[in-house]
This record gives sequence, structure tokens and C-alpha cells, in this order.
Amino acid sequence: MRKPALTIDGLGVSFGGFKAVDGFTTVVNDGELRVVLGPNGAGKTTMMDLISGKTAATEGKVYLYGQEITNKPEHEIARAGIGRKFQIPSIFRDLRVRENLEVAAARETSVFRNLRLGLRKEERDRIEEVIDLTRLGDVLDTRAGDLSHGQMQWLELGMLIVQDARVILLDEPTAGMTQAETLKTSRIINELKGKHTLIVVEHDMAFVREIAERITVMHMGKLLAEGSIAQIEADAAVREAYLGSGGIH
Repeated sequence: MRKPALTIDGLGVSFGGFKAVDGFTTVVNDGELRVVLGPNGAGKTTMMDLISGKTAATEGKVYLYGQEITNKPEHEIARAGIGRKFQIPSIFRDLRVRENLEVAAARETSVFRNLRLGLRKEERDRIEEVIDLTRLGDVLDTRAGDLSHGQMQWLELGMLIVQDARVILLDEPTAGMTQAETLKTSRIINELKGKHTLIVVEHDMAFVREIAERITVMHMGKLLAEGSIAQIEADAAVREAYLGSGGIH
């Protein structure tokens, strides 16, 4: 039986009396891929903000492999093993692709010291694995700012993997992608299943069908339903709140 990677217990936050996340509870197991669905304003991104420390919770607890990380500074939560990928890629645009991966892999905090000192064998090996996974091998010497939108997204995801983030939060990873880029992203994420714990907030239902193991549905800041795609589609409350009569498309 897989152990819990991320335990969210009664998590909530209020903004001026409005509860953006309201007593949210779930457990994501080690190596699991969890998709979070919900209409706009359901609290999905705010919930990710609470996990990563971007926003302070006003109630509840967050545990990473049993260690409480609630309301710790963002850099401490990142160091503990939470990696987050935003819709706008956070990469070093003036560095080459390989240099971005080298900076992510190194334990030193200075970018240029990292490049000067070089990497240990384990770090170099991890970079090669990520290059293979993301299929960025033909653009390693390209300036990151010159990549296509999809390539930037894959590079940022690769940087999180190289950093050895134990739990990776992905906020709409296919936003703005072409159909071909979306398909490639689903392949990359499917290859990560079991090796990393992933929480994916996504609106593209075709993409969700390609990757989903277990789905959490949020509505008005609360947990509405949880289960497989078949269970979620059959849930009357979910259909009423979000999916409509046609189910997940």
C-alpha cells in the first residue's frame, strides 16, 4: 500500500469574509497522479497557493510525508520537496536549455557559481534522464527565451524533476498549447506516474482523459466529489455543478 505523500486536513482561507477554500480535505498517495477539476472560482488555484505557501491558510493543516508544512515560507516548502509549475513558465530565458537544467540540478544557490563548479555524476545523470523524458535533446543549445510555448513548459517541468521535487503541482499545464503539444505533454506526464506525485489542475477534458487516475472535484471552495472518471461522470452533484448532462468530454 502506498503511503500518503500529501495530506490536506480541513484546509481553508478567507478573504474579507469570503471563503475561497473551505474546510478542504484529501490525501494524495506517493506516486499518485491526481487531477483537480472544478468551475472557475471553485478554489483550485487558491488550494495550490495554500499548499505551496504562496497564500497563508486561515484554517487546517498541510502535511508532506507526515511533516507539517502549513504556512511555512515558500522557499522552505520548496526545499522540503514541493515543486510548482505555473501557467507562465518560470525559466532563465537568457540561458540555454541545458544551462537551465544544470542550474536546477545544482545545490548551490548562485546561478553562475553552479555553472562554474560543475555537477556531480548523479546530477548529470538526472539531467540526461530529463532530456530523454522531455525530448528536448535537439534544442539543448537554444536560448530558453527562443523556445516554442510548449518547449518552455516542458523545460520548466524538467527543471522541477531535476530538482527532485517529491510532489509536483501543475496549474493548467496545457494552456495555450497546440493539439500536438498537448498530446506530448500527456505522454510526459504519464511517464512520470509512479515516479513522482503529481497534482494537476486542468480544464482540457480530452487531456484529463489521457492522464487521470483519480479525480478531485472542487465547488465553491469545498470538496464536491472524488473518484475515477467513471465515478465522477456518474455523480449527479458533479453533473449539476460542473459537467453538464454530457459528462467529461
